[in-house]
Parts: sequence; structure tokens; C-alpha cells
Amino acid sequence: MTQNPKQRIDIFENGLSLVFDVTEEGDVRLLHGGCLPFEEDRIEEKARQGFRVLEVQLSGEDRGEYHGRSHRASYPGLRMKYVRHYEERNATGLRVVLEMEDPATGLATSSFFQFHDGLAVLKSWTELHHRGTEELGVEYVSSFSLNGLAKDGAGDQDDKMKLHLAHNGWQSEVQWRSNTLPELGLSHMTDRSSKRVSLSNTGSWAAAEHLPMGLLENAEAGTTLFWQIEHNGSWHWELLNQFDHLSLLVSGPSEHDHGWWKKLLPGETFASVPVAVGWVRGGFEEAIGELTRYRRAVRRPNADNEHLRIIFNDYMNCLWGNPTTQNLLPLIDAAADVGCEYFCIDCGWYSPGVWWDGVGEWLPSEERFPEGIKYVLDYIRGKGMVPGLWLEIEVMGIHSPKLAEADDSWFFMRHGKRVKDRSRYHLDFRNPAVVAHADEVLRRLVEEYGVGYIKMDYNINAGLGTELDSDSLGDGLLEHNRAYLAWIDRIFATYPELVIENCSSGGMRMDYAMLSRHSIQSTSDQENYVNYAQIAASSPAALTPEQSAIWSYPLREGDDEEVVFNMVNALLLRVHQSGHLAELSPPRRELVREALTVYKAIRGDIREGLPFWPLGLPKVEDGWVSFGLRRGGRRYVAVWRLDDAASEASLPLPGMAGKAADCRLLYPQGRSGGGCDWNAEAGVLKVRLERERTARLFEVTEL
Repeated sequence: MTQNPKQRIDIFENGLSLVFDVTEEGDVRLLHGGCLPFEEDRIEEKARQGFRVLEVQLSGEDRGEYHGRSHRASYPGLRMKYVRHYEERNATGLRVVLEMEDPATGLATSSFFQFHDGLAVLKSWTELHHRGTEELGVEYVSSFSLNGLAKDGAGDQDDKMKLHLAHNGWQSEVQWRSNTLPELGLSHMTDRSSKRVSLSNTGSWAAAEHLPMGLLENAEAGTTLFWQIEHNGSWHWELLNQFDHLSLLVSGPSEHDHGWWKKLLPGETFASVPVAVGWVRGGFEEAIGELTRYRRAVRRPNADNEHLRIIFNDYMNCLWGNPTTQNLLPLIDAAADVGCEYFCIDCGWYSPGVWWDGVGEWLPSEERFPEGIKYVLDYIRGKGMVPGLWLEIEVMGIHSPKLAEADDSWFFMRHGKRVKDRSRYHLDFRNPAVVAHADEVLRRLVEEYGVGYIKMDYNINAGLGTELDSDSLGDGLLEHNRAYLAWIDRIFATYPELVIENCSSGGMRMDYAMLSRHSIQSTSDQENYVNYAQIAASSPAALTPEQSAIWSYPLREGDDEEVVFNMVNALLLRVHQSGHLAELSPPRRELVREALTVYKAIRGDIREGLPFWPLGLPKVEDGWVSFGLRRGGRRYVAVWRLDDAASEASLPLPGMAGKAADCRLLYPQGRSGGGCDWNAEAGVLKVRLERERTARLFEVTEL
């Protein structure tokens, strides 16, 4: 190993600063990361040893310090010595690579920091290279590690730091909450805490309870750190105190959090899951704005996110998984009439009756479609829409006829048994036979049926993972996760015009491993349109607006205002139209048509707009909810009055104080029940909604 003298490594790129120190002993410290200049005197000399650039724990190795359940003070993490660093430029931007090595085991590490031109965001991950002679067992490796998160500003972390988290759940997705660290139980009472504020996801729903991201705001310094774990399986992050500073560790799966353990043989390499990290001057909205720009930059280039075509799907508050030729034809006519551009036949098309536990062949039911499903798909195409089908390719029902062709190697296995969840088995995409099966299903749907849209659902969770051909349960899950992403990449390469919606019981797999590939994401299975308003308004902090598919499902028994509310839910995002359109009265159906006409006029701004929240992030108990998009001098503002007695609300618009502007009701036009006034001096939009449970879409244009 090369010996290197003490040195300082300063990286400044796109407004971000990274400062590394290499001691005379070769110890590497990441002293600073952020958008403010580094102030040397904010870190005492005795604390610098706690500014680890990397944590890695091997089996049989010691642990240092008082670490509790945290992943700090790992070995050989504490033994790693500097080898070299280098910088290179690629199509994305500057890449900084820091190489270290453990002299005791021969484990070498490469820490990657990939900057993105024009963005205050970098992507970080770690590669382990075994250059020794003995087998190693890896229990934990960080993808990003940074201490000193609260060192900017004179106040204590208890007073100035605020953590923003997105809670997630079925039909209750994207519930943002903001808390101080003491409110979460992490009070700054000692220089190193065994207590963590930590989140872990275990299993193949990456957003089962929380979104794989977080934002940490320093109110005194006026900055916000944000991170996003770009993985479709198990992940972990934690905040804790060490050496009297606040520290963040971010990773994929670990042994004691997820049952992940990796055997590393001499000559082998392992890469951790990637994490996007960024800093902005400002708070939550500024951070989400930068993250939105980053998400657009790293997403697979595709026409769908350029055109934002309108999808009709027959499921929600409509056919409920009972599609037949007879049921579909009137809906197809109505969807085409109001201006939909895709028509997707949802679940049930492959079975005459109860279908849940028999899926896997993906062949159309002759009883449902006596003339053949291609007749209906061609009918959709004849109406000027692109036909689509629902699919759940990663599962096989426990009564599927396809099981006759499969053996245990096709499935996740634990304790010698096939993993079963909700009467389905989980397919293992590491198996070439599984991949061949999935390839054939996609080929048939696209090449024989002419499908141009697939709603790819995923309604089970694989849990810890699989023991088959893996070093641990978590290792099997991680390798499956990566194999599935490789398969999706190949499908998009084969069928570049195919649109595949990412759905997982709604938003249970809302992560940017998936969303860097898929152009559109189902946000929820929420069946109540009033409840959906809060999910819709919160969703642009979780994903780009143009990827956020929102159900709009006018009800048979509703009135005009119910239709308007439903449509406003989706108009600044991605319209996922449903409901019994063919049975709506002509005036109510006309409201749907008007909304979709407005959407087509503004969707060019949606795909480039940045979100803001005039009333703050929505909460379940709120009486008013609002969310907007801004692009240039134009702002679109959706407003919902829920169960609030007040008929007026004042909405401050960021950056608009002192500016002359015109405000108008954009949807529904020429209708009473709501209006707006602009207060230029205060930069406030005053809106009126005369009834509870009503909504309107406004446009504010700078003059």
C-alpha cells in the first residue's frame, strides 16, 4: 500500500463543497459537505476522528466506541487507510473516487461521488474489492456517511434542526411530517448517543412504510440537506450523535436490520446501493425543487414524460376487476369522447371468475372476451387511443396452471419452502427460466396483441428474501432486485415506445431505482376522492409531477362539484381517469371533457414546473389544502376546501410579493362557487370556495 503524506482534498462543484483530510497515518476524514463554505474552527481536533468517510463491518471484527445498535465505529472501517484519489469527468459531470485499503484483511474500498452538471446533487456509493487471501463476511457497508450535519450556525441541534419525513401506507401514501430531533427522541444530551433516529425498509416494497428519502433543515444556517436511496428493496438510514456532532449514515441492506450478509471471496467486488445527496440554501420547497430537477435529469429519456398523455383505466370506482367486452365497449367510447389517449384494461382479463390466486399464465379469458381480447384492443385503437393491459409479472398464484412448468428454482425459498404471500408465490428474476417466461409474456402482449401500455402491478412483499443460491436471505433479495431492474432495462431497450406504469398496491414501490426507469407511477389505491386530495397535493415531493399518476373517478351518484373535485385532484399531475363515464349525465361528462381540454393546454408547463405548497404540506386534519406548480412567470394553483367552516383562504405565493399579476379561474370556467383575488403587495392569492368539499384550479400570471 502506498504511503501518503498528510493532505487536504478540497472539491468544489456546482455550488457544493466536499472537504477531506488525510492524516499522516493515512486516516481519511470527510470534514465537510454542503453548500456553505467550510469553517475550520467548527470542528475541534479531538472530534475529527469521528468524521468517517466510510463504515464497513466484517464478521469476526471488533466494534469501537459506544455504538448501541448504530453502524458507526465499525471494523475494518476504522482501520481503512488512504491509497489515492482521482477526479474524472464523464457525460454526467465530475466524478471523485477515493480509494482506501485495510492492511489487515486486504479489503480495498472505492468511495464514489458522482456530481451532476448544473445540479447541487451528487450520487454516492461504495465498492468493496477483496484483494486479500481469506474469505470475508460483510455485515454492513455505508453508501454515504457524513458527520457534522449541525455544525453550521451557533445554536444547538435541538433548536435549529428539523427533519422532514414522508410516511407511507396503502391508501395513505406520502404523508409528510416535520419534527425537531428532540420530538423524535434524539435530544443532544451527550457527545455520542446510543439512540438513533433511523428508518429501515425490509422487503421488496421499498416504500412500505416510509419513502426512501429524508430532508434535514438547518433553520439557523438557512440550508437543507436531502437524500434519496435509489433502491427497490431493503434500505436503512440513521441520524445519531458521535464526537458531539450530528451524523448521517445511509445504506442498502445490513445484517441486523435486514438479514443481509455477503460472502466476499478473494478477487470479488461488491457495490452498495446508490444514494443521491444534495444541499440547498433554503428550506423544504427549495430542496424539493432541486430534487425534482435531479429526478428529471437521471430518468430514462422517454416520450411519455414529454407528452403526458391521458390514461383511462377501467378499475377504480368503475369495473373493479370485472372487464368484459360488454362492459368495456361503452367505456371505451366514453373515454375517447372526453379526450383520453390511452385505455388500459385492468385486472381480471385473464380469468373467467375468481382470478387472484390463479395468475401466472397471462392468457385472456375466452368467457370474458368471446370474440378474443384482440377484438377489444383493436376497438380501443380504432377510437384513436393506445390499448393497455394490467400485469403482475413478478408473482404466480398458488393455483396457477403455469406451476406445472415451474420448479422450486423459480421462486423465493425460505426454510426449504416456497415463500407465499396473499396466495401468491414470488418469482426470482435471477433464474433464466423466469426471465424467459417474463420475456415471452411481454412479447405476446406487445407483438401479438398490440399493447402499448402496461400497468405493472405488484401486490405482495417478498419479505427478508430468499435462501436459494444466496449467502443470506437479504443477499438473495438484493440480487433479485438488481436482476429485475436489469430485466426492465432490457424490456425498455427492446420496446422503447412501450409505456410501463410502476404500480405496487398504489405507491408501495415509489423509489427512484424504479422511477429512473418508469415514466409513470401509481400513487395510491385510495377510493375516496376527498381523501385523495391530500395524497395528490403531497406527491410532487416524492416524485416529479409528470410521473405522479392520480386517479380521477367521477361517481355515478355524485353531483357537479364531485366531478370538479375529482378532476382537480389530477390536473397538475398525471391524469389517471376512471369512473363510469358512459353513465354520467351530459353536463357532468362535459365537466370531465373540459378538465381534460385544460390539461392538454397546460401539460407542457407541468413537465417542467416546480412544486410549491402555499398552505404548507397537507395533513389529514387540514381544512384547506393547496399545491401549485410554477414555471417562469406562470403559476398554477390547485385549491381544495375540505371540511372547513371558512369559505375563504389566503395563499402566499413564494417570490410574488410586490409583483403585479393576473389571477383567473382556470377550471371549471364560467361556473359559480369559487373565485380569486390577487394582493400584489403581500404576494397573496385570496380564494373563495362557497361549499365544503369543493375544489378549483387557478392560474396566476405575472404582468
